[in-house]
Amino acid sequence: MNDYPPGVDKIRLGGMALANGVLVHGPSAWACAIRTERGELKVVSRRKSLQAARVSSPLLRGPARLAEAMLLLPQVKRALPEAKLPFERPRVLATMLISATATNTLRRSRVRPFVRELASGILSLAPALLALRGGELAAYHGAEHVSIGTYEHGEARPKEHERCGSHLVGPLVITSAAGALLAEAAPRRFKRAAKGAAAIGSIGVATEVFGWMTRNPEHPLARALARPGHELQHRVGTDDPSPEQLEVAQAALAACLELEDDHDA
Repeated sequence: MNDYPPGVDKIRLGGMALANGVLVHGPSAWACAIRTERGELKVVSRRKSLQAARVSSPLLRGPARLAEAMLLLPQVKRALPEAKLPFERPRVLATMLISATATNTLRRSRVRPFVRELASGILSLAPALLALRGGELAAYHGAEHVSIGTYEHGEARPKEHERCGSHLVGPLVITSAAGALLAEAAPRRFKRAAKGAAAIGSIGVATEVFGWMTRNPEHPLARALARPGHELQHRVGTDDPSPEQLEVAQAALAACLELEDDHDA
C-alpha cells in the first residue's frame, strides 16, 4: 500500500474498473494501468481535454462529469489499445440492445408514467450488472476502491467506497422518474424539449443529491439513498482483489497523482 498519512491535503479522485485494469482520474489528469495477457504491467497518463471540476453551476456539474467520463474512454483506448473497456464484451453489448428495446417498449405502454419510468431506470442497470460478472472486472473494481480509499483516508480501506457511482442509482432512478413525469405533462409541441431538459436536469439533481450524501453520510435519508448502491457494490459490483490487481490499481493512482502534482507545481 502507498503511505499517505492522514492530515495531508488529498486530491479528489474518481476511477473506473476495466476488464484488465484500472482508470484513475483527478481534476486535471487521468492515468490507466492494465495487466496484459502476458502479465506485463502497462501504464499511461494524460491531461484531461475536458475538466468538469471547473464547472460551478449546480445543475451543469453532473452532466459535465458524465461528458468528461465519456470523453475519457476513447482517449484511454487510443493511448492504451490493450485496455479492455467494461462494455466491449459481446454478451454485454447484446444485453444493452435488449435492455434498450425493452425500455422503449415499456415507455410506449399504458403503465402509469411514474411507475413506467421507475421500471425503465431499473431495467437500464442490467448491462452494467452483467458487465461486472465474469472475468476480473469486479475484482479490479474492488482494487480501484481499495487504492483510492486508502489514499483518501490514510489507512487500509475495504473494497466498497462511499463515493462509488453505484450510490447514484437510488437518486438517479428517482429523479429520472420524476423528471419524465413532469415532461409528460408538458404541451405536445414542447414535449420533446421537455424530455431533453428533464434528462439533463435529472442527472444534475441526482449528482447534487449524491454530493450531499457524501457530505452527510450519517443522515438517515443519505443512508437510505446510499443503501441500494452499497448493496450493489458489496454483493455484485466488487470482489476482493489479488495482490497483482492491487499493484495495477496502485500504478494508475501513482501516475495520476504525479501528473496532478506537476499541474499544481
